[in-house]
Amino acid sequence: MFSKKIPETTIRRLSAYFRQLSFLEKNGIVSISSSGLSQRLGFTDAQIRRDFSYFGQFGQSGIGYPVSELKKVMAKILGLDNKIWNVALVGVGNLGSALLAYKGFKEQGFFIKVAFDINPRKIGRSFRDIKIESLKKIPSLVKQKNISIGIIAVPSEAAQEVANILSHSGIKGIINFAPVRINVPSRIIVRHVDLSMELENISYFLATKRK
Repeated sequence: MFSKKIPETTIRRLSAYFRQLSFLEKNGIVSISSSGLSQRLGFTDAQIRRDFSYFGQFGQSGIGYPVSELKKVMAKILGLDNKIWNVALVGVGNLGSALLAYKGFKEQGFFIKVAFDINPRKIGRSFRDIKIESLKKIPSLVKQKNISIGIIAVPSEAAQEVANILSHSGIKGIINFAPVRINVPSRIIVRHVDLSMELENISYFLATKRK
């Protein structure tokens, strides 16, 4: 799609750009400068201009970047341009329940089609119209519901086993909320979201500021 290889650090910033551009568009803002985005997102002007340069030539001096046009480009790169991604959630504890209740996923084209748990008191029940199934049904339901992405929200000791099941079931991408690294085949894209680590990072900077 693009002649230049896009660095992963830039890819990670795309969501922030896309969300901000969506917000601006909803509020009737037609264009915005790199300095305007910098103030809103915390990235430097130069960083923003460099990131956008990977996608083509945008913006005019004194006018800024066209919000709607740039948003469409970001959506295409992120695979959100009229694309629907079916998602399976494994683990319906406190975190899993919160993820099921979050309405923002649907707005971006991510639909949790089924949830899995080992608790017999939860299996067979529905949460927000999403049925909770036994882990034994992961292989069949992943294929039946055309699931591409799996979310792991189980305790650390169960994360690798769940990852193995998802991998063998044909999942293409995994978001892992368990505070442990999982090993999967290279064909599967994995993103680790360690909330404890993020809190520790914040506590470090807060502690450093006090010194």
